[in-house]
Amino acid sequence: MLDLILRSTALVAGTLSLLTALGVVQPAFSQPADPAKEPVVLGVSGPLTGQYAQYGAQWQRGFDLALEQVNAGGGIQGRPLRVQFEDSQSDPKQTVAIARKFVADSRIVAELGDFTSAASMAASPIYQNGGLVQFGFTNSHPDFTRGGDFVWSNALNQAEEMPVLADYAVTALGLKRVALLFINNDWGRTSKDLFAKAARERGAEVVGAEGYLADEKDFRSALVRVRDTRPDGIVLVSYYADGAQITRQLREAGLTQPVVAAGSVYSPKFLELGGAAVEGVHTTTPFFPGDPRPEVQTFVKAYTGKYGIEPDAYSSRAYDALLLLATVIRQSGTDRTAVRDGLATVKDAPSVVYGTVRFDPQTRRVDKPLSTRLVVKNGGFALWEPGTAKVSN
Repeated sequence: MLDLILRSTALVAGTLSLLTALGVVQPAFSQPADPAKEPVVLGVSGPLTGQYAQYGAQWQRGFDLALEQVNAGGGIQGRPLRVQFEDSQSDPKQTVAIARKFVADSRIVAELGDFTSAASMAASPIYQNGGLVQFGFTNSHPDFTRGGDFVWSNALNQAEEMPVLADYAVTALGLKRVALLFINNDWGRTSKDLFAKAARERGAEVVGAEGYLADEKDFRSALVRVRDTRPDGIVLVSYYADGAQITRQLREAGLTQPVVAAGSVYSPKFLELGGAAVEGVHTTTPFFPGDPRPEVQTFVKAYTGKYGIEPDAYSSRAYDALLLLATVIRQSGTDRTAVRDGLATVKDAPSVVYGTVRFDPQTRRVDKPLSTRLVVKNGGFALWEPGTAKVSN
C-alpha cells in the first residue's frame, strides 16, 4: 500500500512538472503582481530613537491618521498609500545611508524628513542626484532648499520665523534689552544671528548671547552671565527639553523677565517638563489646535478621537505634509520627476497648518506662510491677546 501511495504521488508531481514546463499550469508564486494595486510608497527619514525620538513619535501619529484618511478615500487612483519609516536618530551619517537606500528603491516616489536641518542637508546631494524629492517639512534652515530642484519644504524658513519672533518680542511685548540663549548647533547659531539682526532693526539691543551644547543640563553659569547683562527679556532658541530646563533654572535663579522662545518649544512635552516655571512663556507656531478654522477643528476632532490628546506642531506638520504629497501625486502621477513638477504647480492645496498651500517655485518653500502668537496660560498654550501683562522685573 505504501509503495502504491508513493508511486501515485510521484506520478502526480511528474504530471504537474510537465504541465508547468509546457505552460499549461503556472506556479502560484510566479504570478506577476498587478501594478495598479501595488502600494505607492513614501520614504520617511526621521528619529524614532535617540535625543529627538519624541519628535519622531509625534510625526508617526500624524502620518498614521493621514494614511487612514487618504486610503479611506481611495488611496492614489485606487492604490494604497504606504510609509516606510527609517530611524535616523537625526544623525547625518544615518540620513546619508537612508538616502542611498531610498534612492535605490524604485517603489519610493518621494521622501519626507529628516527632523533637523543639518541631518537633512547632509543627505540632500544624494536625493538631488538620484532625482527623488526630499520634502523637509520641519527644515527651517534658509539654505536647505538651495540643495537643488528636488529639495522642497513647507516649513517656515528661519529667515521668516526669526523676524516674526522679533516682532512678537520687541514690537508686541515692548522688550528693549534682550539676552539670547541658543543651542550651539547650525540651526541654533543661524536662528540666533537672524533674531539678533531682526531685533536690532526693530530698535532693541541684544545685550548678551550664550550658547550651550545639546546635552547640557546645568545652565546656571550661563544664567549668571545673562543676569549681569540686565536684560528686560530673555529669548530662547531651543528645543522643548532644553528650553523647559533653562526656564526652570532661570526662574529658580530669580530671573523673572518675560521669556520668548522659538516655535520649536511648542509641544506638550515643554509644558510637562517645565511645569509651573514655563507659565507665561511666549512662542509662535504655524499651527494651533484652538484655531477656529473648520479644517483645523475637523483635524483636531479626528486626532483627539484617535489618540486621546490634542495634536501639536509636529504631528500636524507630518499630517499636513503627507496629505500635501498625496494631493500632488494624485494630480501629477507617481513618477519621481512628476512629483517634483507637481509641487511647483500645485495651487491652493488644503492645509490644516496654512489654510491653503502653494509654493514659490524659485525658493521651493510655501508662499506667504502664516504664524500664530501663543503664551503659556494656566498650564496650557493659549492665543496671546495684546495688552496681556508681562512678568514683572
